[in-house]
Amino acid sequence: MNNIPSKYHYWIILGVGICIFFFHLDVLPINIMEARNFITAREMLNDGNWILTTMDGVARYEKPPLPSWITAISASIFGLDNIIALRIPSALITIALVFFSYGFMQKITKDNQQALIATLILSTSFMLVFAGRNNTWDIYAHTFIIGGIYFLFKALSEASKLLRNHLLAGLLIGLSFMSKGPVAHYVLLLPFLIAFGITFGFKNRLKWKPLSIMLLIIAGLSSWWAIYIYVMDAEVAQRIASKETSAWQNRNVRPFYYYWSFFTQSGLWTILAFVSLMYPYMKSRVENLKTYRFTLLWTLCSLILLSVIPEKKSRYVLPILIPLAFTCSFYVKYLFKNFSNIKDWREKSPVYFNYILIAAIIIASPIIVGMFYFEYVSAELFWFSVLSIGLIICGVLMLIFLKRKNFSSIFYTSITLIVLCMLVGFPLAKTMFVNPEYRGLANLGEYNKQNDIVTYTENSLAPELIWDYGTSIKRLYKHDTILQLPQEDTFTLLTLIERREELAQVLEDYHLVYIRTYDLNPTSRNTPTEKSRLKADYYLVSKK
Repeated sequence: MNNIPSKYHYWIILGVGICIFFFHLDVLPINIMEARNFITAREMLNDGNWILTTMDGVARYEKPPLPSWITAISASIFGLDNIIALRIPSALITIALVFFSYGFMQKITKDNQQALIATLILSTSFMLVFAGRNNTWDIYAHTFIIGGIYFLFKALSEASKLLRNHLLAGLLIGLSFMSKGPVAHYVLLLPFLIAFGITFGFKNRLKWKPLSIMLLIIAGLSSWWAIYIYVMDAEVAQRIASKETSAWQNRNVRPFYYYWSFFTQSGLWTILAFVSLMYPYMKSRVENLKTYRFTLLWTLCSLILLSVIPEKKSRYVLPILIPLAFTCSFYVKYLFKNFSNIKDWREKSPVYFNYILIAAIIIASPIIVGMFYFEYVSAELFWFSVLSIGLIICGVLMLIFLKRKNFSSIFYTSITLIVLCMLVGFPLAKTMFVNPEYRGLANLGEYNKQNDIVTYTENSLAPELIWDYGTSIKRLYKHDTILQLPQEDTFTLLTLIERREELAQVLEDYHLVYIRTYDLNPTSRNTPTEKSRLKADYYLVSKK
C-alpha cells in the first residue's frame, strides 16, 4: 500500500471528501455563526438585501456578502427550510480546498504520493471536518486563499501561462476578501509570502506586468463592497467598523501563547503533527529539506501572526492546520519508507504510543458507551452496532500493522477510521440531543404572521432563535441603547430569560403577562452544554 497509482488519487480524495463532508449534514443543530449566515441569506431572498446586507432587519456589514450569496442561491433552489441544502455550499467549498491543497503539494514537492498524504491528513483533521460541515464564513475565505496561493506559486515558479496564473491568483485572493475580509490574507497569504521569500527568494521571479494586473484585480474585488456601503450607508458602516475594531482589541483577549497547542486541533494526527514540527529531529530525515523548511516556516509564521492579535478564539486556529498538514506529510512520508527499519526505541516510541492509544480507545469505546449510555444509543441500535464492529476492526488492524511495522497500512486504516465515524457514527449524535423542554419558535413565527400579531424583542435575540422564528423581529431599542416604545397598545414580546426582572422597569406603563418559554437547547437543563441565550420568554404586553 506504499504507493497508490497517481491515477487513483483524485478519486480517493473525492471519495474521502464526500464521505466526510456530505453525509448526515442535518444531524447537528445550527450554530450561532451558521445562523447569522442563514438569516442574512434569508433576508437576501425575502427582502432583496443582497448588497446592503442585513440580519434581523438590521444592517449586517461585519462580514462581506459572498458566503451569504452562495447560501442564498442554494436556498433558492432547494428551499430555506432544508438544512442540508443550506450546508451543501460549505461542503463543496471544502472539497475545493482539499483539491487545491493536493495540487499545491504536487507542485511544491514534485511527489504525488506525498501530496496525497498531505491532502488526506488535512481532510481528516478534526477542526476541518467540522468547519467543512458548518456553513460559516471561515471555510470560504481559507479555500479561496489557498486556491490563490496555488496559482500564485505557479506564477512564481513556472515560466508558462504567466498571465493566466496571475489572473486566477488575483481572482481567488479577491474572492477570499469578499468572504471574510483580510483574515485569510493575514494568517495564510502573508505567512506564505514570508516563508517563500526566506526559503526560495523572489529574485527573478516577479513579472511586473502580470503582477500589477493581479494586484488590481485583488484591490478591485476587495474594496468595491466596502466602498459601496460607505457611500450608501456611511453612518452605519462607520459605527460597525469602529465596533469591530474595538472588538479585535478588547473582546475575548487571550495570552500570546493561547494558540500554541494548535496541533491538537488536528485530532488523530496530534502526535505526528507535533513531531513534524521538531526541526532538529526532522532535518536529517526528510528527503526534500528545503521544501520542508518552507512548510514549517509557513506554519510557524501563521502561528506567530495569529498570536499577536489580542482577540483569540479556538476556531481561529483553523487556517494554521492547512500548512501544518503539509508539514506533517514530510514526517508521515518518512515513516512510510523507514518505519520498519527504525531501531532506536526513542524514535519509534511516539508512533507506538500514538497508535496503541488510538487502538485502545476505539476498541474500548463501544463497550464503555454500551455500558453507560445504552439508553441513548438504543434508539439508533443499527448505527451503533455497525459502528462498534467497524471500530473494533480498525483498532485490531492498527495493532496488527503496528506489530508488522507497516506504517502505510496504519495510515490508511486511520483514514478509514475517520470515514467510518462520519458515515456510521455521526447519526448517533442525535441520541445525545434530548431536551424534554425543547420548544422551537417556528410555529410561533408562522402563527403570528398569519394572525397579524406584532412581536418585538428588546435588542436582538440569539441568532439561532431569530433563524428558528422564521422572519425578522422588530426591536424596542435602536442601536442597542435608544428605547423606542411601540405604537400598538397591545403587542407580544420575546426576550431573554435573564431580563425578566428588568422588564417591569423598562415597560412600567404596560401590563406584562407571561405566556411561555421557548428553549432551543438540544440538551436538557443543568447540563454543561446548556446555554441561557438559547432561551426566550414570550409575553403579551398591553398598556395600563
